[in-house]
Amino acid sequence: MKSVKKAPVKKAPVKKAPVEKVPAHESRTALVRRARRINRELAEVYPYAHPELDFENPFQLLVATVLSAQTTDLRVNQTTPALFARYPTPEDLAAANPEEVEEILRPCGFFRAKTKSVIGLSKALVEDFGGEVPGKLEDLVKLPGVGRKTAFVVLGNAFGRPGITVDTHFQRLVRRWRWTEATDPDKIEAEVGELFPKKDWTDLSHHVIWHGRRICHARKPACGACPIAPLCPAYGEGETDPEKAKKLLKYEKGGFPGQRLKPPQAYLDAGGKPAPPLGAG
Repeated sequence: MKSVKKAPVKKAPVKKAPVEKVPAHESRTALVRRARRINRELAEVYPYAHPELDFENPFQLLVATVLSAQTTDLRVNQTTPALFARYPTPEDLAAANPEEVEEILRPCGFFRAKTKSVIGLSKALVEDFGGEVPGKLEDLVKLPGVGRKTAFVVLGNAFGRPGITVDTHFQRLVRRWRWTEATDPDKIEAEVGELFPKKDWTDLSHHVIWHGRRICHARKPACGACPIAPLCPAYGEGETDPEKAKKLLKYEKGGFPGQRLKPPQAYLDAGGKPAPPLGAG
């Protein structure tokens, strides 16, 4: 009896995201429409987007943002509980022994420079602002270690005053999306700001930064798992296979804890997990 050869099973083709052709010379009107559509799409993906630094007041947010330079928000969040427990006010931190602060901040990296900054800004708050964090951009940027990026984080999230936070994720994504060709953070802030109503700036910053941390990574973006792939001129720079792309996802998108030890309730309600404290696990 002859054996019957079975026909080879054909694998279903991998579905890739449909990509709209973004014209090389996109009109200003088309750019504004596409940019705002991207922001709307991201707002649906990250309805619970929030600043990923733990804080309970403007002073804590200011210090935490300064400490977040060249490290992750997660590492800052794991470090600041001990700092704020020992130095809860600007007056306390202004009078602190630098060596003791350095020891607490060691896990954040560049701990000597950061110690100098947070003690310096605390002294400035006490001497020039009565121990209160000012709610104006021109005052904030006068503080040691505080630039426009840090100032807008504080203004937008502690005072409810709109601002665009141009961090490394924001810079990378808005250039990939061709919202701007600028490389200077101040120019990026200005050019992107012109594409959106001012009231949207703070939430826009959260949406873009969250997307950069979770999906649109620097080295290998997860293009095949990206909800805005059809709107992205850079689609294909990263992994386009959906299954392989899923493995690249980070934080709650990949099933991992977020960056905050004490995240907002909306984030927890959406299935997000709080990060572990320093030394856990």
